[in-house]
Amino acid sequence: MLSEVGASAKPGAVQFRPCTTESRHDLPIASNLLKQQFSVALPNQVWLADITYLPTAEGWLYLAAVLDLATRKIVGWSMRDHMRTELTSAALMMATQRQRPSAGLICHSDRGSQYAAEAYRRQLAEIQAIPSMSRAGCCYDNAPMESFFHTLKVELVHQRRWATRDDARRDLFAYIEGYYNRQRLHSALGYITPEQAERNAG
Repeated sequence: MLSEVGASAKPGAVQFRPCTTESRHDLPIASNLLKQQFSVALPNQVWLADITYLPTAEGWLYLAAVLDLATRKIVGWSMRDHMRTELTSAALMMATQRQRPSAGLICHSDRGSQYAAEAYRRQLAEIQAIPSMSRAGCCYDNAPMESFFHTLKVELVHQRRWATRDDARRDLFAYIEGYYNRQRLHSALGYITPEQAERNAG
């Protein structure tokens, strides 16, 4: 995990890439329930969660996202200038408030301390969700989430140079809510949008 100084340093001034997964901790690790089974019939059965980072002239902006595996919709997201547990908890809270999942939802993530933290595990328990975690160092266990971040960076991040974190936040909001969820066609969904996939399942 980056130190507080490193986490807020300007990308141009410090030669490092943030490590978003700090799995060297003594917090509980959940079993991998997903086991790379990425086909789900209905929404709100399996959510995937992860963190990525984006460069601005002010420093890194961290994005936590929650993706519904059935619809590929980003159902929750959060942006901060740090990647403490507050970041992932806020994304999970948004997803919960929007989707109102039933008990038994599987929430899959990596083994990072943000997802193993007591506060995050308590949130999962409150909605009667079941935690699941990837194997150590295996990004393929969370491949659809990795695919979303790759798409985000190719279609948006690599095309922009943001002066401030607020500039990046505005573009990310427009991309996720205005374009990705509502307009972008997905081959995995038979070339419909996540919003259409969610409506069709309802």
